[in-house]
Amino acid sequence: MSYVGETLSNLLHQTAFFNLTWGNYVMILVAFIFLFLAIKKGFEPLLLVPIAFGMLLVNIYPDIIASPEETSNGVGGLLYYFYSLDEWSILPSLIFMGVGAMTDFGPLIANPISFLLGAAAQFGIFGAYFMAILLGFNDKAAAAVSIIGGADGPTSIFLAGKLGQTGLMGPIAVAAYSYMALVPIIQPPIMKLFTTKRERAIKMQNLRPVSKLEKILFPIVVTSVVCIILPTTAPLVGMLMLGNLFRESGVVRQLSETASNAMMYIVVILLGTSVGATTSAEAFLNLTTLKIVALGLIAFMFGTAAGVLFGKLLCKLTGGKINPLIGSAGVSAVPMAARVSQKVGADEDPTNFLLMHAMGPNVAGVIGTAVAAGVFMAIFGI
Repeated sequence: MSYVGETLSNLLHQTAFFNLTWGNYVMILVAFIFLFLAIKKGFEPLLLVPIAFGMLLVNIYPDIIASPEETSNGVGGLLYYFYSLDEWSILPSLIFMGVGAMTDFGPLIANPISFLLGAAAQFGIFGAYFMAILLGFNDKAAAAVSIIGGADGPTSIFLAGKLGQTGLMGPIAVAAYSYMALVPIIQPPIMKLFTTKRERAIKMQNLRPVSKLEKILFPIVVTSVVCIILPTTAPLVGMLMLGNLFRESGVVRQLSETASNAMMYIVVILLGTSVGATTSAEAFLNLTTLKIVALGLIAFMFGTAAGVLFGKLLCKLTGGKINPLIGSAGVSAVPMAARVSQKVGADEDPTNFLLMHAMGPNVAGVIGTAVAAGVFMAIFGI
């Protein structure tokens, strides 16, 4: 009888109820909220579903991301090996290849001024860098945190790993991906604050047709120029442009389809669940994490505002030919930010079609955020 009682006691104490802290319950609740936003509201479900589920798993069973040194049998948890691919910059680079294979750079080529709008939206990154310094982060940690302002999860993970800020990678990645998902909520109030009703209703001329030769030369030229000036951007910019060359060359259809579909979705699963698994209560519920989340939001808001304000300047200089709303798409959240520009413009005039015009700054922002990461790495001699 004592054997049965001891066995039942052991089984009972192995349940999660005896090991969870109040912090674990808080993070489980956050995971449920993320799942609700992804499934019910449709906020970037491809990102939020795996992130939220990884968050749920690690707060119920922390050993799922334990390193081999932390386990009794010397074998790490499943998501530990997924996360290692983040730290080694493998998954962020593969994500960029998939994005390149899915993206049409035609709007950017047709309207090169979009590069300026994409660059203006990076203001939030550098503004947040100095704010992070003032809040007590060291220079490398401040750089890793500030890149959240680009709303680019893979670049945030990449830079945190390169700068040796793996301890902050979890909160940084979750903040970056969360703001990517919340673009439809965060951006519209800022866009409306800095623009007039008349400006939001501006209709832009149709973009010129872009030739196949231009689309083929674009990834080759961008890679050559950017990577010669900032060689450290090669893993991101190089993979982004390689994926786009797969798409535009027309001779490697199988590679293009694999990069933009099967490979992309596999990488999203691995990256999303491993990022979510870094949000254990012990690692996430602290003052440093709150600072990171706040700084990331400020950086993203500043970047959106800077893009819109620069759009207003271009609107004045061009005699009202550019709708300032497309400047907000200069952050890297592709294509969500461009869709938000379209929606806010259509709210003023349902016949206004800004999506393709906004895609120019949007894809320029992807390149711009990667370049900003390269600048930080160059500054610190990485």
